[in-house]
Amino acid sequence: MIKNIGSQTSIFNQFLSEIRDHNIQTDSLRFRTNMERLATIMGYEISKTMEYVVKEVTTPLGVAEVPVLKEFPVLATILRAGLPMHRGLLSIFDQSENAFVSAYRKHNKDGSFDVQVEYVSCPKITDRLVILSDPMLATGSSLVLSYNALLTKGRPKHTHIVTLIASTEGLDYIRKYLPADEVTIWVGAVDDELTAQSYIVPGLGDAGDLAFGSKL
Repeated sequence: MIKNIGSQTSIFNQFLSEIRDHNIQTDSLRFRTNMERLATIMGYEISKTMEYVVKEVTTPLGVAEVPVLKEFPVLATILRAGLPMHRGLLSIFDQSENAFVSAYRKHNKDGSFDVQVEYVSCPKITDRLVILSDPMLATGSSLVLSYNALLTKGRPKHTHIVTLIASTEGLDYIRKYLPADEVTIWVGAVDDELTAQSYIVPGLGDAGDLAFGSKL
């Protein structure tokens, strides 16, 4: 159910180290670009698991038989932090339809928070492949709620969840509440600790703020 891309030695880890580095994080353009790069690599890895058909392509000198995607996946992301990853995935799956889920932490006076899903924009996803991206998988509750929100629009044949950094606790939560035979999780790194405010340690901080600026 879980594919850890960062466990293998590749340029992927160079980009991952840069989005974690607090000195490099001051450059929001570079931060967004590195998120796109990471998602592009993850999209390429996911493409290896997909179905292909042979297509005859006419060149200036003849006809070539080339394996091409049988169907492009639906690309879904969680606003706002997932937008750079979504752009990276869309650069790979450039003919995909797109879905967006508005989910956020609603903080309570006692310091706790609830995850709220306000809006879902989605094409037909029944019996289709879906890739759902979100850069951080902390407690796992946002992804589970977003996945269930998408299910109100149809039932995918399989969903790939793509996240850059996950906590051990969040992965355990996903395993508990999402069907293992219908979901694959692709992660860049797994960190062990969560703070009292449910931020991943060492993590990288707030991905949405680093990409787009602080919010009220």
